[in-house]
Amino acid sequence: MLHLAKNIPGARGPAPGERELADKVAALNARYRHHSATAVMQGALQDAGHIALVSSFGAESVVLLHMAAVIDPMTPVLFVDTELLFTETLVYQTEVTERLGLRNLHIIRANDIAEKDPYGAMRFNSTDACCALRKTAPLQKALAGYDGWITGRKRFQAGSRAAMDFFEIEETADGSTGRIKINPLAHWAPTDVRTYMDENRLPRHPLVAQGYPSIGCAPCTSPVKDGEDPRAGRWRDQSKEECGIHVVDGQFIRTGANT
Repeated sequence: MLHLAKNIPGARGPAPGERELADKVAALNARYRHHSATAVMQGALQDAGHIALVSSFGAESVVLLHMAAVIDPMTPVLFVDTELLFTETLVYQTEVTERLGLRNLHIIRANDIAEKDPYGAMRFNSTDACCALRKTAPLQKALAGYDGWITGRKRFQAGSRAAMDFFEIEETADGSTGRIKINPLAHWAPTDVRTYMDENRLPRHPLVAQGYPSIGCAPCTSPVKDGEDPRAGRWRDQSKEECGIHVVDGQFIRTGANT
C-alpha cells in the first residue's frame, strides 16, 4: 500500500518514481482484474519487469511453482534456506525442482549466521531476531536486483487481505517502497488450491499428511490439531504470527500456509 500526502500544507507530494510505480500497478490491476491466476502469473512475468518467484517449498508452494514452470521454466525462483528447515522440506525442494523442470533456482542463505548465531540459540531469546537474520535480511538482499516478486498470499487468509489486489506496491517496515508484489492466487479459496494440485497430480509436502498444514523452520513449527487454525503450529504459544516478509501499513502481517 502506497500512502501519498494529500492537502497537507508543506507535505511532500509523491516523488516521480512513486507516481510512476503507482500508475504501473493501477494499470496492471485494471488489465488483469478479471483474469485467471495463470494469466496474472504470465502477465507479471511479461509486463511487470524483472520478477522473481519467492517460494518456501511449503504446503501449497507447488501450485505457483507449477504455473511458473509451465509459463517459463527459467523463471527465477528464490528459496531461503534458514539452516533450520525440516529435512523433509529440503528433500521436497530438490524433488519438486527436478520434477517440474525449474531451471533457475536460487538457494539463499545468510552469510553471517556463524558470526551472529554460532550456537543456534538466538531463537530462544528472540524469534523475531532469528527470523530477521536467517530469512528476512537475506531475502531482501536477494530481491535487490528485481522489480517485483510473486507471493502465494490469498484474500481468505486474514482480514487485512480481504481487499488484496493481484498487484500491489511493496511497503517495508520503514515505509519505503520500490518493488511490485504480485499475488496470482489472491482470489483462490482452499478448495481451489486442492483442486489444482489434484488435477495436475502435483506432489504434496510429506509433512502435510503428518498434521503440518503450514510449514516453517523445524524448531518453530508443530503439528496442528483438528479444528485449529492452519497456522496454529507456527510459533505456538507466542504472539508472533509473521516472519517479517510481508508488511502492510508499516506492520508485519499474518502469512498464509505458503509464502
